[in-house]
Amino acid sequence: MGRVVAGGSESGSRRDQFSYPTDVIIDKESNSLIISDYGNRRVVRWSRENGEVIISNVGCWGLTVDDVGLIYIADCDKHEIRRYQMGRNQGTIVAGGNGVGSGLNQLNHPTCVFVDQDHSVYVSDSNNHRIMKWIEGAKQGIIVAGGQGSGNSLTQLSSPYGVFVDHSSTIYVADGSNHRIIRWCHGATQGDVIVGGYGRGNQSNQLNIPFGLSFDQEGSLY
Repeated sequence: MGRVVAGGSESGSRRDQFSYPTDVIIDKESNSLIISDYGNRRVVRWSRENGEVIISNVGCWGLTVDDVGLIYIADCDKHEIRRYQMGRNQGTIVAGGNGVGSGLNQLNHPTCVFVDQDHSVYVSDSNNHRIMKWIEGAKQGIIVAGGQGSGNSLTQLSSPYGVFVDHSSTIYVADGSNHRIIRWCHGATQGDVIVGGYGRGNQSNQLNIPFGLSFDQEGSLY
């Protein structure tokens, strides 16, 4: 049986409440959770019974932390990725920020973000049905998966959400509206389905709009 570790009361904006939380990460240094409280347009650090707002007025859907403790958030309302220092409410745009669109310097409803060891930012550009890579300091991104319109062929994605990149630069995507997890090897022009791909459903070989994914130390996918 599980137990509630954050929230648990009705939807609301108090410090002990959430409204449509969409992502959570563990801050090992402070032994706390960092939670995207999308409905309240804030990011909350939760250590014990109550949360502390650390970033406000932000349409944060997904978030991650890099190896030096900087927070990256996918602001799907402003179509940009911003990087924050812990304790600061003002961030720096590291991807997008040029209005909604499909140009290489634009995003359209980014949902999830991943940062690799070189501090390159990978973005699930959901409404453009692609994964973008923005090298640190770049003015525009590179399409590394999808980008061929919405569809279910191996060259396409449809409303991608969670993204993970391993040490060999292989990209794993929760391909939401295709109900599958797809893997794109570095430099490949198409992916291969590793989980799901048999339509939406509740059977052991099916998924239902997968949102996130992660690997454990043994390489098992969740």
